[in-house]
Amino acid sequence: MLVIHPKDKTTAMLSALYDGQEAQIVDDCRSTKEIAHLLHHVSTTERIMLLGHGCDKGLFFRADDSRDEFDKIIVGHSHAFHLRRHGGNIVAVWCNADMFARAEGLHGLFSGMIISEMSEAELYQVETTQEELDRENIKLARRLRTLLDERIPMSDIPKRMQAMDDVHSPLTTFNYNNFYYL
Repeated sequence: MLVIHPKDKTTAMLSALYDGQEAQIVDDCRSTKEIAHLLHHVSTTERIMLLGHGCDKGLFFRADDSRDEFDKIIVGHSHAFHLRRHGGNIVAVWCNADMFARAEGLHGLFSGMIISEMSEAELYQVETTQEELDRENIKLARRLRTLLDERIPMSDIPKRMQAMDDVHSPLTTFNYNNFYYL
């Protein structure tokens, strides 16, 4: 499995998706060519996980997560060809990964907007606290990992995630309803 998960304290909980598994983990800055090389050489039978912050243009990287700005898109349009080769064997969790996937013709499990920071909660007018955000996002990542470990078909995971929401707060309702199989 190839995991591209740039280090960031606000998405650190996503490491629950691959901790303890045999995986090549990329958590530092790589050039566009280096990422393309990695994606090209991953067997199509292996899963690719793309995790962190992003937008409809791709997955972000930032050298200093104490700043709000991002340095670059580490996985984007130039990598779509390599990602399409993997069919539905992609798990991408970043804000608006589903929009990126739709634009690039990708298949797999993708998140929409996921609130992982208080500034995002404020932007989307989702009432929460930092404590709830920390606690519930760890639970969300662990639950997604459970479904992946149990080999639940990715097409079933969005509905299963909704059913696993045991809190039904504005935050959990928002996040658990933002998983899509494309």
